[in-house]
Amino acid sequence: MKNLFLALFLIGYPFGLLFSQIGGDGTYRFLDLTNSAKVAALGGTQIAFTDNDLDLTFYNPSLLSDSMRNQLSINYVSYIAGIGVGYAAYAPNLRGPNAFALGIHYVNYGTFEGTSETGQFTGSFGAAEYAINLFYSRTITRQLRAGINLKPIFSSFESYHSFGLAADIGITYVAKDELSAISFIVKNLGSQITTYYKNGDREKLPWDIQLGFSKRLIHAPIRFFATVNHLTKWNLSYLNRQGEEPQTNDQSENFTSLLIRHFVFGAEILPEKHVTLRFGYNYQRQKELAVDSRPGLVGFSAGVGVRIAKFSLNYGISSYHLAATAHYFSLAANLSQFVH
Repeated sequence: MKNLFLALFLIGYPFGLLFSQIGGDGTYRFLDLTNSAKVAALGGTQIAFTDNDLDLTFYNPSLLSDSMRNQLSINYVSYIAGIGVGYAAYAPNLRGPNAFALGIHYVNYGTFEGTSETGQFTGSFGAAEYAINLFYSRTITRQLRAGINLKPIFSSFESYHSFGLAADIGITYVAKDELSAISFIVKNLGSQITTYYKNGDREKLPWDIQLGFSKRLIHAPIRFFATVNHLTKWNLSYLNRQGEEPQTNDQSENFTSLLIRHFVFGAEILPEKHVTLRFGYNYQRQKELAVDSRPGLVGFSAGVGVRIAKFSLNYGISSYHLAATAHYFSLAANLSQFVH
C-alpha cells in the first residue's frame, strides 16, 4: 500500500506543476456530466469501488474486470431545463486478464427556434453532443488493475459541428479483504480535432486529475467514499472575469473551505442483501449554485438501489439549485443469466 501511494504521488505531482485549469473554460463540458444513478446519489463523482457494476467504468476504466463480462447497462437522466442525458454500455463475454467494453454517452439539449437579426423566424434547430467510450483494462496483480477509456467525441449546435478525441487513464488498488479500494485517474486527456467553424482556435478539453478512496466497515453494513477532484488547481472559488485580471468572489475564504471544495463525499447503507441506500455531499456544487439566503439542499444527493430478479435498478436525485433538481435512473442486467 505504501508503494502504491508513492507511485500515485509521483504520477500526479508533475501534472500539478505543469498544468492548471479554470472551471468553465474549454469545450465538451458534457463529459463531466454524471449519468449513473449510483454515482449521482454518492455526490456526483466517485472513482474507487469494489462493485461488479459496469456503469462505474465510465468514471474509472480500471474498474472494468473480467467479472463484468456480458453485462448490459442503460441510464437516463432527467436533467435541468428539459435537457436529456443518457448512457448505455456493454461488456462482451470474453475471459482472461484483458477486459473490454463499449459505451455511448450523449446529451440532448432540445429543440430551439432560430431567428434572424430582425427577429424573423428562420426555422428550428437542435443541439446535442455524443461520445463513444472504448474501454480496455488489464490485471497487473491480484489487487491492481489499470485501464483506459478512449473517447471519440462529436458535438453539434445548429450548423456548427466539432469532432474531438479524449482518453481517461486510471489505476485501482483493491485490498485483499476487498473492503477498501484506492484509485487514481487522469480524465479527458486529448484535443479538439475539428473546430466549430473554419479556421477557429482549438479549445481545451475539461481534463482533470482525481484520487478516490472507499472503505466498507467490517462489523457494520456501511461503506464510505471520498474523491478528490482538480488536483492541479488549488483555488476553485468563483472567478469574476469582468476585469482584466480574474478575482475570486470571496477573498476571505479560509483554508478549510478551499480544501473541502476538492472533496466529494458519499456513503452507502446496506440494510438488506438486495437493497442499498445512498447519500452524498458535494461542497463545491453547494458553494457555486446555492442561494445564500436559502441554500436548501443544494450540494446534497441521495438514492436507492434494489435487486429484483435478474435486474439491478437504481435511482438517484441531486439538488443543483433551489429550483433545479435532477433525477437519475439506471437499469442493468447480466445477459448470461437469461441463457440456459
